[in-house]
Amino acid sequence: MKTLNGKELAEFIKERQAHQVRALRQAWNVAPKLAIVVTIDNPIIDLYMRLKQRYGGDILIDVEVHRVEQAAAPELIKALNADESVHGIIVQLPLADPSQTDAIVDLVAPVKDVDALGVAAIYDPATPLAIMWLLAGYNVDMRGKRVLLIGHGKLVGAPLKKMLIASDVDVHVADRSTPDLAAETLEADIIITATGSPAILYSDMIKQGAVVVDAGVASEDGKTVGDVAPDVYERDDLTLTPVKGGVGPLTVCALFDNVIRAARAAAEPDQPV
Repeated sequence: MKTLNGKELAEFIKERQAHQVRALRQAWNVAPKLAIVVTIDNPIIDLYMRLKQRYGGDILIDVEVHRVEQAAAPELIKALNADESVHGIIVQLPLADPSQTDAIVDLVAPVKDVDALGVAAIYDPATPLAIMWLLAGYNVDMRGKRVLLIGHGKLVGAPLKKMLIASDVDVHVADRSTPDLAAETLEADIIITATGSPAILYSDMIKQGAVVVDAGVASEDGKTVGDVAPDVYERDDLTLTPVKGGVGPLTVCALFDNVIRAARAAAEPDQPV
């Protein structure tokens, strides 16, 4: 089995980003800052917060976490939009009341919307960008291949589909409600799954020699799991993301790449983002 190790690639990207942040601080006196708005208590979200704070600290980007009730989030976001020391803003999902998600994320100024969730987003969303980086980093050629994307959610599937189409990739889309998902997966040369449904993809659903990228995240029995079933990892003919260290580390890299771009835009407002 060939492993798509995102953690290895992330180390190279992280080193580059550290140099970029030092240059911003030294040449422009700009200290990049990311603000994260959190409205619920959740141990998985808390883990993500710590990872982002640690990563930011490693490359000298300040990461501030603002915990507020959802009703107070709009005023906080407006204040952060106006704060020139803040270059990126994330509204951590899910919200306590998901019906307000679109309205709240759209309050983030496009130049600070580093998660690219708003309708006027100008950056690439982090997880889809991470997937593209991962495939490119391991020289996975998608030209002439049948690529199946399982899941078309707002955070990953939908924006990734646009990226793939823009790259002239033959992309097909399915989800967990597809009547005969196995018929679709067995035809695919490259499978990218992002449903958040534990063990939606089993070994007997994957053709010989396929490439499989698991970008799904779910909680099962208190553990964080992906979309790929354990029996898939027993195959030695596949190119596959590991259980840990696949898309995740590069997603954090991609997010902070957007923060750096936002900080540079603040330093050089006449330059394109």
